[in-house]
Amino acid sequence: MPLSLHLEKGLKVPLNAENICSDTFAGKTIDEISKLTLWEGNRRRSMKEFFQIEGTLGKTPEDVTISLHGDLSEAQRIGTNMTEGKIIIENSVGMHLGEEMKGGEIIVKGGAGSWVGSGMTGGKIEVKRDAGNYVGAPYWGSTRGMRGGTIHIRGNAGTEVGSYMKNGLVKVDGDVDQFVGIHMKDGGIIVRGNAKDRAGAYMTGGKIIICGHMDSVLPTFTIDNIKSKAKVEGETVNEPFYLFIGDLAEKGLGKLYIAKNKNLHLKKYEDIIQQIKT
Repeated sequence: MPLSLHLEKGLKVPLNAENICSDTFAGKTIDEISKLTLWEGNRRRSMKEFFQIEGTLGKTPEDVTISLHGDLSEAQRIGTNMTEGKIIIENSVGMHLGEEMKGGEIIVKGGAGSWVGSGMTGGKIEVKRDAGNYVGAPYWGSTRGMRGGTIHIRGNAGTEVGSYMKNGLVKVDGDVDQFVGIHMKDGGIIVRGNAKDRAGAYMTGGKIIICGHMDSVLPTFTIDNIKSKAKVEGETVNEPFYLFIGDLAEKGLGKLYIAKNKNLHLKKYEDIIQQIKT
């Protein structure tokens, strides 16, 4: 039986909940957990002021499963620095979920705010619905992007997915906003839906796979070939893709795959491919 936390009152201002983590809970009693600190805005609170806590506890982070109930869309930084264990969020959750996460698993059955998995190096995050901006991206002013692990967004995601990414995999089953993979160094991003413009801006390495429609390709990317499928981080997408290389403005060798059958406006590049071959 997991340790269950039931939110007993609505959250009107952001709640810093970084102490909700398997590493923090491991080896503690329910009484000790109920006294852990949360910050409601600039006010210091205790866990028991917000949650009814029940269930069983594991002695090590690996043995801890936390089940969270209630609308946590204003709760931030759940799972920060998590190394092992599991967190299941039955509703939606706020920003900075799984920040600097190193291992373990987080499942969100609703949506999530911005900066999901910011700076993560390992583990797995799955969001069943939409996520905000900056999935797997560093916070403003930092270049410390995602360096490992997997993030799977089952719905749509916002702008700058995978910004400054250096390793790992981000999968988005829906659409993404502009600048997916901006400043990307390595790793992989798969977008099953559509993507807005400027994909791969400033990227120097890694792979971006767009399975839906994209209006245009940056002029600093060059067409390389047509591929029958695309592979990244152990994932394979079996359909034809235009392969572009860039960002040449950064002397980049990143690979941008764009679905051939859903982007007929890119057919003009096939003439260039033929000229290259001859």
